[in-house]
Amino acid sequence: MVYKDHHSHAALNCMKMPKLILFLTGLILFFLVSCRKDRVVSTSFYYWKTVYENKPLESKYLNAMHSKELYVRIMDVDYGDNGPQPVSPVSFKSTLPDSIQLIPVVFIVNDVLKNQNPRQLDDLAVKIVYYVEGRIKPSWRRSYQELQIDCDWTRSTRDNYFYLLRRIKSNVKLKNKILSATLRLHQLKYQGRNGIPPVDRAMLMCYNMGNLRKYGDQNSILEQKELEKYAGKNLGNYPVPLDVGLPVFSWAVVFRHKQYAGIAKRLGSGNFTDHQTFKPRGDNLYTLQKDLPAFGLLRGDEIRLERLSADQLVAAASYIQKYLSSDTLKIIYFHLDEPTLKHYTYENLAKTAAVFR
Repeated sequence: MVYKDHHSHAALNCMKMPKLILFLTGLILFFLVSCRKDRVVSTSFYYWKTVYENKPLESKYLNAMHSKELYVRIMDVDYGDNGPQPVSPVSFKSTLPDSIQLIPVVFIVNDVLKNQNPRQLDDLAVKIVYYVEGRIKPSWRRSYQELQIDCDWTRSTRDNYFYLLRRIKSNVKLKNKILSATLRLHQLKYQGRNGIPPVDRAMLMCYNMGNLRKYGDQNSILEQKELEKYAGKNLGNYPVPLDVGLPVFSWAVVFRHKQYAGIAKRLGSGNFTDHQTFKPRGDNLYTLQKDLPAFGLLRGDEIRLERLSADQLVAAASYIQKYLSSDTLKIIYFHLDEPTLKHYTYENLAKTAAVFR
C-alpha cells in the first residue's frame, strides 16, 4: 500500500508539471510584452537633385510625414585633373522650410579612395567638411546635426575609406555632431570582408540590389528574394545602429538587341500609357514602336520600367523590421521628387513607416 500511494503521488506531480511550465511560460511572455516599448520611428526623404527648390507637393509630403529633417545631397566627389574634386554640387533656389533640419550628404566615388596615402586622405577630409560648411549657407542653415557620407566601398578601398571617415569625424567642425554612412546589402552581409565603418549610425540602403544591366523582366531596384538573401540575422547582429532607406523612385532601363543601353532619364511612368508608341510585353517590359530621337531611343528598343508598388514597400518593411534591434529608427525614402511621389499617397508611405513601430 505504501508503494502504491507513493507511485500515485508521483504520477500526480508529473501531471501537474506541464501545467506549471505552461503557466510560467505564459507569465514570462506577459512580462516581456508588457515591458516592450514601441520603437520610436521618424520619417523623411533624401533630396538628390542638383537644384533645391521648395515645391508645393514635395512640401506637402514632408508635412504629411511630420518630417523634421531632409537628407540633401551636397555634392559628389570624383577624380578630376588635380585629384578628387566636387562634382555637380547642389544650389539652393529656395530656402528650406523653417521646421526642417538639413542633413548634408556627400557621395564619394569608390575609385577616388584607391591609391591615396594618409596625407592625401587628411587633405580630402578637411576639404569635404570645409565645402559642406560653405555649400549649406545659401539654404539659410548655419549649422547641421549630422553629416552623412555615401560610398559603395569594397574590400580594396575599405582601409582608406575608414581612415577618411575617422579624419572627418575628428574635425573640430563635427564636434558633438553625428557622422553616419550609407550601407549596401553586400556590406551588411559580408561584414568580415567589408568591415564595420567607424561611424555613429549607418543607413541601410534597401534598393539597387539587383543586376540593372541584366536583360529580363526582373526589378533591379528591390526584389524581396534578393533582400532576404542578404539581410535577416545580419540586421540584428550589426554593431552600429541602423536606419533604413527605402525606394520610391522609378527608372526606365533600355536594352538594344538585348544588351543594356542605359537609363532613359527623361522617360516617366506617364509615357508608357501611350501603347501605340510603347507596346506592353508582360508586367514591366515595353517594345518601342518608332524612333524617339529626342530621347535617344530607336524603334525596337526594349524598355524595362522599374518601380515598386505600395504593397511591395510594405512587404519589404515587414521583413526588415523583424530583425532590427534598435529602439530608435529613421525611415528615409529615396527620394523627394514630385513626379515620383505621385505614385504613392501619404497613407502609402505612412503605412510602410508604421510597420517599423
